[in-house]
Amino acid sequence: MSAAPRAGETKKLAATIAREIEADIVRRGWPVGESLGSEPALQQRYAVSRSVLREAVRLVEHHRVARMRRGPGGGLLITEPDAGPATRAVVIYLEYLGTTLKDLLNARLVLEPLAAALAAERIDEVGIERLRAVLRTMERWRPGLPTPRDEFHVALAEQSKNPVLQLFIDVLMRLTTRYALRSRTDSDSEAIEALDYMHSEHSEIVAAVTAGDAARAKTLSQRHVEAVTEWLQQHQGESAHPFVRRRRSADGDVPHGKRAEVLAAAIGDEIGSGNWREGEVFGTETGLLERYRVSRAVLREAVRLLEYHSVAQMRRGPGGGLIVTTPHARASIDTIALYLQFRKPSRDDLRCVRDAIEIDNVATVVARRSEAEVAGFLQLHRAALEHGAHGGDDARQATSEEGRFHIGLAQLAGNALLDLFLRIIVELFRRHWSSTGQEPPARTDVVAVEHAHLRIIEAIEVGDDSLARYRMRRHLDAAASWWL
Repeated sequence: MSAAPRAGETKKLAATIAREIEADIVRRGWPVGESLGSEPALQQRYAVSRSVLREAVRLVEHHRVARMRRGPGGGLLITEPDAGPATRAVVIYLEYLGTTLKDLLNARLVLEPLAAALAAERIDEVGIERLRAVLRTMERWRPGLPTPRDEFHVALAEQSKNPVLQLFIDVLMRLTTRYALRSRTDSDSEAIEALDYMHSEHSEIVAAVTAGDAARAKTLSQRHVEAVTEWLQQHQGESAHPFVRRRRSADGDVPHGKRAEVLAAAIGDEIGSGNWREGEVFGTETGLLERYRVSRAVLREAVRLLEYHSVAQMRRGPGGGLIVTTPHARASIDTIALYLQFRKPSRDDLRCVRDAIEIDNVATVVARRSEAEVAGFLQLHRAALEHGAHGGDDARQATSEEGRFHIGLAQLAGNALLDLFLRIIVELFRRHWSSTGQEPPARTDVVAVEHAHLRIIEAIEVGDDSLARYRMRRHLDAAASWWL
């Protein structure tokens, strides 16, 4: 008789089974309401124990893609995922990572003008009324009234009809809101003046979008983000980091999921303060319940968020508690990629966002070309390409090198947000490619891509910004056939 799997092995196997369940949902076309089978049937299908299956189901339920219904006629039911948990999970990871104001506003400058231009081309009567309703709500606000959530930019992104842009801008606005809440004004009159100025700019953008003037909408959106950047820089509080390392209250009249998010962010803040080392016990479950004054259900949901992003792990038994771990991006990438698979972005949806991010990345790398890290990366890739050490005749290796080249440029550009967004898009490309059974690229394709990489490197090395952008754009157009 084989020994029972250890807890760590059980979690790894459960994560694998969860991915198989989610892939099965995607293959079926995401039929909301359909049952994947009863618990015994799923155990048999995936050849796992009840404990492993239940842990896998917990992960699937965390992604909001299916839920287990007990009793007669029950089973694992496919559900419609919610963008809220996906974006909140990513914000928690980015909070811990330490997103800077510069990175945040640069990402907004890359994506929001694109969303405004697309909105001008695609908006309808319903969308026009939606934007005007948001303007009316903002116009009525004055100090002393509850602060309205800034819905304008999210509502504008919705009109782009691009689900990738919508979700990325939602993440950016959640992070911007955290900065804005820490910003200070000298008086109520200054706050009103700032709000009126913002409302005026929003109104101009809506007018351009409604008129179908994509170029003007894009320009006005860019100017508006630049103005917001200047205002936030002038009105920052005592720290340039948006997430001050302080204990946050998880109390208040907020939804259950939101309370768990706030608590997870509070714990993540304290762990990230630098006073905690990997492997240390942050607190026992009983101690954390007393410390944060929340229900057991809220604490456990918060712990699940922290575990999923490897910020901390709950260990049961004597000497156990919430153990500090090291966060990673994989969970955020998988969470968002899975949600976007449900939204089914088109080929053009993926390409236009990727193009915007990658062209901004290559421009940033050109500006940083003299830095040792950038120069080393370029020299290494140039040498490999010139000696044919990258792809050769191995198409699979060539596709891996293609991804490493682009992710490498994103890392050199240094914007953690755009780096994460690009990884999500690349993951979507990979999932599409693997699920459609496409033929691997031909040798001629591999040679063309290697030549394009070399030409991009040459333009970067001589500091030719416009040529580097041109070559990157042409390369992305050609390489899209690998994935879509």
